[in-house]
Amino acid sequence: MKQTIKKSPIALAILSLLIEEPMHPYRMQQLLKERGKHEVINIRHRTGIYQTIDRLLRDGAIAVREKKQHEGKPELTVYEVTDKGRTAALTWLREILSTPKPEFPEFPAAVSFMMLLPSDEVVRELKKRERALECRLNATQNQLQTVTSEGLPRLFLLETEYQHAMYAAELAWVRSVIHDIDTGKIHWDQKWLREIANKFSPLDNRHS
Repeated sequence: MKQTIKKSPIALAILSLLIEEPMHPYRMQQLLKERGKHEVINIRHRTGIYQTIDRLLRDGAIAVREKKQHEGKPELTVYEVTDKGRTAALTWLREILSTPKPEFPEFPAAVSFMMLLPSDEVVRELKKRERALECRLNATQNQLQTVTSEGLPRLFLLETEYQHAMYAAELAWVRSVIHDIDTGKIHWDQKWLREIANKFSPLDNRHS
């Protein structure tokens, strides 16, 4: 049976780095942080990188190139990408760039059940999110302005541009919801929720 390499953002990042050149895990983590990839890939815990390396090694996507021993320091294992790993990384890139995939972040799930809270509490919590989004939007804007002034080509800023656009879009949407709740365009109470549930429930369920 053909062994499939498990796709993940961390796996893609590791394979991409090893396509550049062989390196050890510490160098991988260092480069990912230096290049700002920790903003779009969850590499906060080093164990995630090591676990993914172990899995890629078992799957034949990478191989051990050499082991380096420095006096007084732990042995460093240098990895290299295999033909199988290179093919997988390029295939993943094509698929991810071309095909939108259903994703299930927490926020939309919470929005779908926010009527469990009173409307004034929802507004209070959304205003907290509004402030957090403003901070993130300003941070990405400052980052873009700084690196652009330094002459970094746009090719290396695209993920930050994307984040900035997503923050801006979400911020505008959150503000619109806050406004509509404050002005009464969006409203709910338990009686109204029961009426809507009865009105839009399938006929077979109304008398169950």
